[in-house]
Amino acid sequence: MSEGGLGALRELLRESGGLMAGLLAPEGDSPVCDPRSPALLAAQGPRAEGRRPEYELLVETIYEGYLLHYGRPRVLRVPEADLGLLAGDRLYALGLARLVALGDTLAVAELADTITLSALAQGAGSEALASASWDAGARAVGWGSSVSHGLAKRKVLAGAPEALEAMRTSAEEAPAPR
Repeated sequence: MSEGGLGALRELLRESGGLMAGLLAPEGDSPVCDPRSPALLAAQGPRAEGRRPEYELLVETIYEGYLLHYGRPRVLRVPEADLGLLAGDRLYALGLARLVALGDTLAVAELADTITLSALAQGAGSEALASASWDAGARAVGWGSSVSHGLAKRKVLAGAPEALEAMRTSAEEAPAPR
């Protein structure tokens, strides 16, 4: 995967055909893999060992779905907002289904929480909290969750003023020893 998860996502959607393939951005219009991407963070963890390309692809798929809802997607271009929401939902489902196929129910729950928490943060107007939620969620997918991550998630759900700092701390937490 020379282009990493984004290249693999582009190829997956191209091979799938249909509407999603028709929404692919022109070849030179997509960025190369961002070294700070949540997908790379998740794929580098010990929980993804032996399946790193698959974890990178499925997290990129889900993250692209999130960007279709709240940001600027990297591999898809949609002509209208409603179509972007539907395409985002399709990518959420596609990525989570791939994760279910791997049998990693803990990561399924973690990414479902990440989708929810980042949506709540966006609804509250905090892109910083949404970004920290993605970083912390990706870390939990790759390395496993922690007590502080669980506490940070509860703070986001409660709308606590210290939620951003708690989520940032969770995202930067040293990986648990193997």
